Amino acid sequence: MTQTTIPPLIEQMLQPGFYPHPVTEPIQLMQTHVSYVLLTGDYAYKVKKPVNFGFLDYSTLAQRQHFCKEEIRMNQPNAPEIYLDVLPIVQTGERLVLGGTGQAVEYALKMRQFPQDTLLSAMFEQGKLTVSHIEELGRIVAKFHAKAQTNDYIRTFGEVQKIRAAFDENYQQTQKYIGGPQSQQQYDETKQFTDKFFAEQQELLAIRRDNNWIRECHGDLHLRNICLWPDRIQLFDCIEFNEPFRFVDVMYDVAFAVMDLEARGRKDLGNAFLNTYVEQTGDWEGLQVLPLYLSRQAYVRAKVTSFLLDDSAVPESAKQEAVAVAAGYYRQAWEYTKQHEGRLILMSGLSGSGKSTVARQLARQLGAIHLRSDAVRKHLAGIPLDRLGGDELYTAQMTEKTYDRLLELGITLASQGFPVILDAKYDRQTFRGDAIARTRIHHLPLQILYCTAPLEVLRDRLLSRTGDVSDATADLLRMQQATAEPFTEAEQSLVKTLDTTQDEGLSLGILNFE
Repeated sequence: MTQTTIPPLIEQMLQPGFYPHPVTEPIQLMQTHVSYVLLTGDYAYKVKKPVNFGFLDYSTLAQRQHFCKEEIRMNQPNAPEIYLDVLPIVQTGERLVLGGTGQAVEYALKMRQFPQDTLLSAMFEQGKLTVSHIEELGRIVAKFHAKAQTNDYIRTFGEVQKIRAAFDENYQQTQKYIGGPQSQQQYDETKQFTDKFFAEQQELLAIRRDNNWIRECHGDLHLRNICLWPDRIQLFDCIEFNEPFRFVDVMYDVAFAVMDLEARGRKDLGNAFLNTYVEQTGDWEGLQVLPLYLSRQAYVRAKVTSFLLDDSAVPESAKQEAVAVAAGYYRQAWEYTKQHEGRLILMSGLSGSGKSTVARQLARQLGAIHLRSDAVRKHLAGIPLDRLGGDELYTAQMTEKTYDRLLELGITLASQGFPVILDAKYDRQTFRGDAIARTRIHHLPLQILYCTAPLEVLRDRLLSRTGDVSDATADLLRMQQATAEPFTEAEQSLVKTLDTTQDEGLSLGILNFE
């Protein structure tokens, strides 16, 4: 970046004397296609660019002031330590003064500056972002969505024509990049996928709207908008400038985080986030709209990266990099539209046999949806996952209801191309038989993974288990062992037995789908 491309205001904001507090020199300038961010040490200041992209209009001073205030209002609940104030910048003689009195010539958002290496994007690049962090993110986003506002007005944004408007705008605004970062084939086939989805899935989208899954969400939930600071994960920089980008299906937010992790080559982390989130919310049906939003979020990242190609303030070297980045996102958006064959995997075994551990590992390798009967059971009963269930949760009637729900979800998702792992004891022939019959009707591959370990190992595992959704205890093992029904001769060809005391690492080779 050269000084000649920076507005005079930003040049002044790069000078230490501009601020009424000590700064760390040199002041660092970061910019996106819509804003300048100046890092001064203790504080960061964001100034919105006077741009109008249609979906975003900061072209007047009044609009920039309004959206600074909106950004504070919306982000303070999620990140109160970060979002501090909106300050006017006023002209005093030859000088511009931050927070002065008089007629404002610009507005700046004042934020607490946190170390850039606490961004999840930076932690990822440093190899410090762990599965535990990602699972915690899944829980935090689930809690955020549970509290997110919805009302009659917000729900109107779940109508097909309103959802579709943003997609169509994306395609219109990126036509000029065909032959550059993206190909004509990618453009045509990505658009054909969304056109078909909106034509054929109107009932599904109406159910999402009517069941209150359209809420005031974050709207831009990728790793650069999440930090681990000072000692907790915080979501920041949510979309304040465009209601259709914010009043969205909760899966819109989820898709952004999953897409970002997959774009970075870590589909396993995307899977860990996704399965943690849907287990917390119980919104497994929402996965049916996930491919639509995965494609959309990759496409929008491609679009905003492409916009850098038209910005005179961006140097040529950065533009060359932007072409490569945008091309990757366009390709990812296109790949999300491809239909895959679904499959169903039944876990089987006594409590403590390692079913969930194996299922979790396998889900991350396959990109599978991991459905735990313990979580499904508690969602059906309407009790928190971390609460111990009473006897009424484990009646024969409730168990049958749980297995019915498991299979219903499994068939629904596998029929739409997801690999699905149903994680339950599956110790009864009737439950296994139902699954076999339903998968044959729907022409879905099925395999049963039977996990085993010596009884004393199972007992030790259950005695040492803490903080898990499962309520199983060691004193249940003898009864489970006595009532478990052996696999029939007809089932044997579907069964793969795993000794979970053998630490050989799980391989996809254990699966044999024909």
